[in-house]
Amino acid sequence: MNNRFFSNILHSLCEVTLLEVKKVSVIGAGLMGHGITQVLAQVAGYEVYLKDIKQEFIDTGMGRIKWSLGKLVEKEKLAQTDADAVLKRIHPTLDMKKAMSDTDFVIEAVPENLDLKKKIFAEMDELAPSHAILSSNTSSISISRIASATKRPDKVVGMHFFNPVQIMKLVEIIRGENTSDETVKIVELVSQKMGKETVLCKKDSPGFIVNRVLVPALNEAIWLLQEDVAEPEDIDKAIKLGLNWPMGPITLLDYVGLDTTLSITKVFQKEMDEHKYAAAPLLGKMVKEGKLGRKTKQGFYDWNK
Repeated sequence: MNNRFFSNILHSLCEVTLLEVKKVSVIGAGLMGHGITQVLAQVAGYEVYLKDIKQEFIDTGMGRIKWSLGKLVEKEKLAQTDADAVLKRIHPTLDMKKAMSDTDFVIEAVPENLDLKKKIFAEMDELAPSHAILSSNTSSISISRIASATKRPDKVVGMHFFNPVQIMKLVEIIRGENTSDETVKIVELVSQKMGKETVLCKKDSPGFIVNRVLVPALNEAIWLLQEDVAEPEDIDKAIKLGLNWPMGPITLLDYVGLDTTLSITKVFQKEMDEHKYAAAPLLGKMVKEGKLGRKTKQGFYDWNK
């Protein structure tokens, strides 16, 4: 009885905190960042500051958001006035200080590089209000290591979205060693406000839940290509019809990004088993050639078509 009483009090306190989340900041306007920004502004109704390091990155991200909203209007799933209102809630900026000023919740969505993320989190920690939660959209990097760059490890958490963010319903929440229960609860509530379902990764384990299962499967699909066992279209068709996946593994690789997939395999190799998780050589070759998938218009498929 007493446990339930205190649990209800904690739940109420977290809801009050959520109600105070008025300004959200997204760091990185790329493949994931622009989608996260759109959902925050469109579905959750937040004021969102979208920060990146170059104006061209901001312009590309905003262009993708406008295109996506335009498609919704075209299909009569969103009124033009509502689309305009969404864009007014998004505030692009190159200034980190402006992005962090008075923010309540931050979602970092930059490339999968630990040193880069630690540098950004140290800067965010310095500039953001003390109450602000700092989350990372990392798909494989240790939350505890990212949090070590801050003075608020209890407020650092993993918030892993899936591509395309506008469509995919899942958010993986990842606890670092010091992530508080209150932080996890607030992330759950923010995710729900975005229209997402959540799962909790209780342990800061490489790849978390989804990528721990998915990436070895994707890597095996690349081996099938490298060994000339089957064409990309047949591999995709086999898995879609044989395993009931909504998207084949080769198409999914192009959506995820071949560079992102390679980064995850390297994390797995370093943290768990060097040989078991070794990437197919073809994956490294594609990345070196700049064929990263849909975002570069060329991957295993030609996205110009």
